[in-house]
Amino acid sequence: MASTTSSTKYRADHVGSLLRPPELLEARAKFADGKLDEAALREIEDASVFKALELQRDAGMDVFTDGEYRRGGWSAVSAGAISGLVPVEGSPIRRIFDVWRGPTPEDGAEINNNLARARAMVAGEKVRKTQRFVATDSAFLRDHATGPWKVTLPGPMSMAGGMWEPEVSEAAYPTRFDLARDLAGMVNDEMKALVQDGAPYVQLDSLHYVERVADTTVRQRMIDTGEDPDAYLDGLIELDNLALEGIRGTSGVTVGLHMCRGNARSRWHAEGGYDPIAERAFAGLNVDRFLLEYESERAGGFEPLRFVPRDKMVVLGLISSKLPQLEQVEQIRRRIDEASKYIPVENLAVSTQCGFASTQQGNLLTWDEQKQKLELVAEVARQAFR
Repeated sequence: MASTTSSTKYRADHVGSLLRPPELLEARAKFADGKLDEAALREIEDASVFKALELQRDAGMDVFTDGEYRRGGWSAVSAGAISGLVPVEGSPIRRIFDVWRGPTPEDGAEINNNLARARAMVAGEKVRKTQRFVATDSAFLRDHATGPWKVTLPGPMSMAGGMWEPEVSEAAYPTRFDLARDLAGMVNDEMKALVQDGAPYVQLDSLHYVERVADTTVRQRMIDTGEDPDAYLDGLIELDNLALEGIRGTSGVTVGLHMCRGNARSRWHAEGGYDPIAERAFAGLNVDRFLLEYESERAGGFEPLRFVPRDKMVVLGLISSKLPQLEQVEQIRRRIDEASKYIPVENLAVSTQCGFASTQQGNLLTWDEQKQKLELVAEVARQAFR
């Protein structure tokens, strides 16, 4: 029988972010306007995380997160913790992902406009980590989670995507990859600190595998402009393994990696299956489990899962965190059966396809609809794997 490493097989998982309570959104807005001090904000954050922990406990989840409530967005872990950054108008991400898709054309246009207006911090000189990224997050979960907990960190290239502006950054970092290598060391330092904190589960959110290399439109654009998608893939694997160096195999620690097609206000910007990246990435990345989006046709088929080594798991993101409509248990179980044709069922788990709130405002669901989705994850896991 195929088996995984000694890491725990959390069957009912979720990617990490949860809808932020209205009182937390209001507090963050007041803090940004100078109308609330840091101590008061921290008190509201703590209360909101308690609410998130209760939600996950009541839903029956195997893993607890803090909902990423102490960040402005999924990748904003390093705010105030890196020196060498300077402000610019307009997020550099708009240069990488310039097409957002949603139910109507206006949905994507709104995000593009927001990115163009956003104020970003980019590398103006060599960057340096000046303090922990998620020490507060980790300590609170260690003290208050009622079960195994995890902390998510962005992959180094996902961080670099928002920190590299050619005219500003090229003197210190000629390419985005050059900046990402320095950031990989910082992420690795934080990963090691999380292990020392006693984190049972750490997760790297690394988006460019499917956002760039596997997206058919972006992949062709790379080729047309003289960029080699396969070389780019090799670079991503190298960077993420640097960020994870020395973590997998640590006693009691599970290492996950999430791949995503974009997640903002129930919108996305990438489409395409895992075929272009599967053989190299699934074998080459030094993780225990992959959290993969599989909730829609955008993700392609399950055939690429045949390349997943038998000492790794796949968390099938079969339940949408973008749409409020609730999937049916039998529907999800049939899809798990389909996936098991390519990877043994003992190497599978289930989750939502992405987080519920990669951005502060979150996806277009209510708190109760979010709870129903998590309850469905837990119920499917109970029926399919136990």
